[in-house]
Amino acid sequence: MQLNADLSRPATVDSAALAWITSPMAGVERRMLERDGDEVARATSLVRYAPGSAFSPHTHGAGEEFLVLDGVFSDETGDFPAGFYVRNPPGSRHTPASAPGAVIFVKLRQMPPEETAAVRLDTRDPALWRDLGQGRQEAVLFEAPWERVVMLRLAPGHADATETWPHGVELFVVEGDVVIDGTTHRAGAWLRRPPGSLLALASQEGALLYRKTGHLG
Repeated sequence: MQLNADLSRPATVDSAALAWITSPMAGVERRMLERDGDEVARATSLVRYAPGSAFSPHTHGAGEEFLVLDGVFSDETGDFPAGFYVRNPPGSRHTPASAPGAVIFVKLRQMPPEETAAVRLDTRDPALWRDLGQGRQEAVLFEAPWERVVMLRLAPGHADATETWPHGVELFVVEGDVVIDGTTHRAGAWLRRPPGSLLALASQEGALLYRKTGHLG
């Protein structure tokens, strides 16, 4: 299956408008944003766990990265409520489950073999955040030569100058709204722009964004 699989092309998906699709495990559903492959695939998705559901034990051959959007996600390493950011490096193995139910934004098979450390961060921790000025705050979640991942908070009425992204940029709107090229994208919107793209962000209501850069070129 190929869905927004050409990384050299821009992609925009309003995940809130997508139907939930059943997965091979009962009680686990997905909204697919990008995919290159069948059941084992390079993929970016929203995954919803029904209360009491679980996924069978599995190994992530090229890693897994996710942000908990709602509920509580659990595995052998702990319980992760909404706001937690998790990276499981290539070769890691776990058994996901959720007692109360959960929704996660997840990226699969997108890590190089050089990545070896697990990451667990509570993005709600004030100690992670720094003020960038001009109505922006940033929490760095991961930084390496191959990519940089941050949470970005925009104040209501915020407007950025146009910026060039030599290695591309990917955004997921967690809360609020973001305006790009005159179009308003609300919570659940996922956007990917290829290397060399120009981007200026504005927000009428304020926004909380996941942003990944450096990984597309």
